[in-house]
Amino acid sequence: MPGIYPFRQLGRVYCAGPLFNESERDEMNRIGAALRQSGFETFVPHADSLEFAQVHPHLAAHGYDAAQIGQVIHRAIFALDTYQVVCGCGALVLNMNGRVPDEGAVAEAAMAWTLGKPIVIFKADARSKISGRDNPLIVGQANFETVDDIQQLGPRLAARVVELALDPDWHVPCPAHLHDTLAAGGRLWQRIEQLGPQRSLAELADAVVELFADVATHGQTLGAKLE
Repeated sequence: MPGIYPFRQLGRVYCAGPLFNESERDEMNRIGAALRQSGFETFVPHADSLEFAQVHPHLAAHGYDAAQIGQVIHRAIFALDTYQVVCGCGALVLNMNGRVPDEGAVAEAAMAWTLGKPIVIFKADARSKISGRDNPLIVGQANFETVDDIQQLGPRLAARVVELALDPDWHVPCPAHLHDTLAAGGRLWQRIEQLGPQRSLAELADAVVELFADVATHGQTLGAKLE
């Protein structure tokens, strides 16, 4: 069974949080910028990969209907983000701002915590409190601590990495279903990197179609296109 090496990329941070409007995306961009100022590399999903609304019309141009486009995009996002949380990044910062924490970000944090990755939570919002306290199943993943100053995220994460003294060669077995997802996400990320920062949305859509279209049209597994 293949292994997962969760701590090979401790200097690279997955930025998890809500991305549903301009102000949320701007806040995630500022979180990423603050971490980079502290010497970390970052993966900010909407900036570094793909957004459904932007790629949708380009997939429609390939002749797929709305249901097929939704299936293709959702599988691509799931595979790519899972790959980045599990393999591409060694740490995670969770933006917990909002009336309720973002569901996808909570799932990503749980993946990272299960693998023992350093996690820091940003919370500068009085909402979603339970009797004055945050949900223990979320803040417990960051040792029941939150940071309310974006500029302190980098220093706090750096301190957390030192505290944990993680071994880059430590690894765990990778079950088959996760291996297939990681393989698909890794292949998509490789293609995105090959296209470079000046990639067009049409080129990105072409890559998604090449790697994931068979899942929607023929019901293949995520890994089938990659074997």
